[in-house]
Amino acid sequence: MNICVLNGSPRGKNSVTVHTSLYLEKRFASHHFEYLPVGTRINAYEKDLSAALAAINRADLIIFSYPVYTFIAPSQLHRFIAALKSSGADLSGKFVTQITTSKHFYDVTAHRYIEDNCFDMGMKIIHGLSADMDDLTTPAGQKDAEKFFEYVLWCVENDIFEPAPKKTPQSPISYTPSLPETVKSDAHDTVIVTDLRSDDESLKAMISDFQTVYPYKTRIINLAEYKFKGGCLGCFNCAGDGKCIHKDGFDSYLRETIQTAHAVVYAFTIRDHSMGPVFKTYDDRQFCNGHRTVTEGMPFAYIVNGDYEAETNLRMIIEGRSEVGHNFLAGVGYTAGSIESTAKRLAYALETQYLQPRNFYGIGGMKIFRDLIWLMRGIMKADHQFYKAHGVYDFPQKKWPQMLLMCFLGSMIRNPKIKKKMGNKFNEGMAAPYDKVVKAAKPR
Repeated sequence: MNICVLNGSPRGKNSVTVHTSLYLEKRFASHHFEYLPVGTRINAYEKDLSAALAAINRADLIIFSYPVYTFIAPSQLHRFIAALKSSGADLSGKFVTQITTSKHFYDVTAHRYIEDNCFDMGMKIIHGLSADMDDLTTPAGQKDAEKFFEYVLWCVENDIFEPAPKKTPQSPISYTPSLPETVKSDAHDTVIVTDLRSDDESLKAMISDFQTVYPYKTRIINLAEYKFKGGCLGCFNCAGDGKCIHKDGFDSYLRETIQTAHAVVYAFTIRDHSMGPVFKTYDDRQFCNGHRTVTEGMPFAYIVNGDYEAETNLRMIIEGRSEVGHNFLAGVGYTAGSIESTAKRLAYALETQYLQPRNFYGIGGMKIFRDLIWLMRGIMKADHQFYKAHGVYDFPQKKWPQMLLMCFLGSMIRNPKIKKKMGNKFNEGMAAPYDKVVKAAKPR
C-alpha cells in the first residue's frame, strides 16, 4: 500500500509526531511511505502545489501527522489545507486518517477539525490516533501505534470508514447593518481583533453594527495587515524570556497593544471550519506567553460571519478558549440580534466585573497544564513562577487533613453495624456546612 504522510509539524524531520509514522514504516516494511514536509515548506506549497498533489494522488492512504497547537492543528497545516481545498483537486474516495501527539489538551477539537475538512473533500475518514508526546518511547505506546495501524489497514481492505455528516444547504452570507446608535464612552478600552480582508463586506458590516450599538469606544486591530514573519515553530526559544524567535515584533505588540485592553472582541469569517489561517497564526504565536493565563478575568466576545450554528467543533473551541483562560464569554454575534445582546453582555461584564467560575472545559484544561508545567518547570521558568503565584498547583495529594477525614468516614460507612446506626446522619452531616451558610445569610 502507498501511504502519504502529510507532516504538518513546523519542526519537520525533528517532529516528535512524525516519528510514529517512521516507526510504523519500519514495523510494516511491506508498505511504502512517502513524506511531505508541509509544515516546513508551506510557503513553497502555496506557490506550487503540483508535487504535493502528485504524491497525494499516488497514495492509497493519507495520514495527517501533526502536534496539537492551541486547540487545533498548527497554522502551517491550516494554510496547507486551505491550499489543498482551493486547488480543486478531486480527493473523493481517498482513505485518510491522522496521528497527533500532545498532552491531550483539546486533541478532540484538533481531530474534528481535520475530519470536518476531509469530509468537505469527500474523503473516507478513519478515526485517528491521539498519542501522548512520550508514548512512542514506551512499549505500551509502541503497541498502541501498531494496533492502530493494523486497524487502519483492516479498514482500508474492507472499505470501512466513518459516515459523512448530512450537509445542509449553505446560502451566501450577506449582512446589512441595522442596529441603533448609542452614546459612546471612553471608560473601558475595548479592542476588536479581526482578520478583515478588503472583500469581506459582510464581516465589515457586522463589526460596524457592533460598534454602533456598543456603549464604549473601540479600536480595531486588523491581523490581515500585520506582517507576520511566520507561524509558531515550536522551538521553545521563548520559554526563558518570552521573546519569539521571529523578529517581527509580535510578542511586544501583543502585550502592549492587545493585552492591555479591558475587553477583547474577536471578529472573523469562518474559513475551513475554523477562524482561518491568519487567526491561527495569531493564536499559535501567543505561545510567547507560554501556558500563562495572562488575560484572566478579561471578558471576551466574538463576531462571526458564517453559519456558526452548524459549526459544533468551532463552538466548542470558542467556549474552551474562554474557559481555560478564565475569561467571561459575553457572547458570539452572528446575527443582528445576537450582535446586540453580545454588545450588551460585554458592557455589563465590564461595568460589574462579572466572571463565572470555570466549568469542565476550563478546569480540565488547566489541570493538564498544571501537571505539564510541574514536570517542565526546569525549562518553562516563567510558567512555573506564574503557576506558583496564582495557586495553580492545587495537587489533591497535598490535602492530607481532608484525605484522612475521608478515610475515617469511608471506614465507618463500610461497617454494617455503624452504617445501620447512622441512618441518614451521614447525608445530614454532609449538608451541615451548607445549612450553616444559608442560615447566616442576610437579605440584601
